Amino acid sequence: MGRTLLDKVWDLHKVATLPSGQDQLFIGMHLVHEVTSPQAFQALSDRGLKVLFPERTFATVDHIVPTDGQRRPFADDLAEQMMRAIERNAAAHGIMFFGNTDDQGIVHIIGPELGLTQPGMTIACGDSHTSTHGALGSLAFGVGTSQIRDILATQTLALSRPKVRRIEVTGTLPVGVTAKDLIIQIIANLGVNGGIGFAYEYGGSAVSALSMESRLTMCNMSIEGGARAGYINPDSVTIEYLKGRRFVPRDGDFDKAVQFWKSMVSDGDADYADTYTLEGGSVEPMVSWGINPGQAVGVSGKLPRVSDARASDQDALKKAYDHTGFKEGDPIQGLSVDVAFIGSCTNGRISDLREAARVVKGKKVSSRVKALVVPGSRAVLRQAVAEGLPEIFRDAGFEWRDAGCSMCLAMNPDKLSGRQVCASSSNRNFIGRQGSPHGRTLLMSPAMAAAAAIAGEVVDARQMLPTGGGNGRS
Repeated sequence: MGRTLLDKVWDLHKVATLPSGQDQLFIGMHLVHEVTSPQAFQALSDRGLKVLFPERTFATVDHIVPTDGQRRPFADDLAEQMMRAIERNAAAHGIMFFGNTDDQGIVHIIGPELGLTQPGMTIACGDSHTSTHGALGSLAFGVGTSQIRDILATQTLALSRPKVRRIEVTGTLPVGVTAKDLIIQIIANLGVNGGIGFAYEYGGSAVSALSMESRLTMCNMSIEGGARAGYINPDSVTIEYLKGRRFVPRDGDFDKAVQFWKSMVSDGDADYADTYTLEGGSVEPMVSWGINPGQAVGVSGKLPRVSDARASDQDALKKAYDHTGFKEGDPIQGLSVDVAFIGSCTNGRISDLREAARVVKGKKVSSRVKALVVPGSRAVLRQAVAEGLPEIFRDAGFEWRDAGCSMCLAMNPDKLSGRQVCASSSNRNFIGRQGSPHGRTLLMSPAMAAAAAIAGEVVDARQMLPTGGGNGRS
């Protein structure tokens, strides 16, 4: 019986089996940001320890940085303290820090775009959405502060090996349907707890046809389905994406790297604990309307009736309706929005901004909507400027911002207020996630969020796209 990519990468990095039954894994790359790392660095200092392999750790700032101007000191004193802490810790331990540099950006965007993320790696970061990096054929895990401390000190992590569920998406995604729609559909079908104990391996013709940026979007939200990690086997798309990036080997070393990457794929006769198949042509633009990403419907659908749901889902649905005030059985189209947010580690890449710009070009944001676009990194921002995208958004009435996490989680000045409803291209719609305990978040693709900004309500973005529709890459 063959092995999965997870098995191959896991076995390659396994140091030992611990008395707990967990495996001790060597972590090839450790990513840190300003919010979850200060206590970990302090724990090292308290014990008189140093970072064991500083060359394997990379730091950035993203969560707390303001996106409407990044002059120092920050107006928020706590944000300024976090900024100073990561500057101090990176300098003290010799860690490469993408702070006030051209490479600053959201941790899960700069890793791939710099070529730090490569197939066959083990990656850890103190952030839930570290699964993003699996799009390039790596095993990537979100960890807590105590685990950040352990990785800094030992470059290892204690983990239980997850089972692997193969998610096969057959056929072709319809025009105007994106990777964001696909992953929301998968989560809605399998449930937010459906992946517990599993890593998700995505494959099939519809997945193979996705661009790398779309694959990053898809793997990003694996954690929202309960999976420990999500990944896609590296292929020609992966290799072409990595070629020439800053931290990728060059010339003859690149050829050697490619040979290794090609070996880090699941065997044709690999043994999976479970397999789930979805017909790609059945997916439409999706909207997560409730208080978790799995509470979602297609844009042509209606909000579910509690009585029709599985018994195990009914309490969560009741809580969602109590919070949102939405009505069972109402169409999702026509639901009014107050804010539109395009950005985040899920959908803050250049292809995402291009798709949103295609929707808004020549149109105007509804007078009742506050709309903002936040590039995921300074590199994305520069590319967008080169393509004239900021002018398209500003002419339509969007606010154009600096790079950062922004309204995805509101640990910065970008927040909802009161009962506002936000059409968001981010990854979570938990209660309070966007800064207001009463705010309501609708997760959707960048094109759908852009269309909602123009219409002032949820609409099918495909109706606003130029002739030819979308390319399914956001």
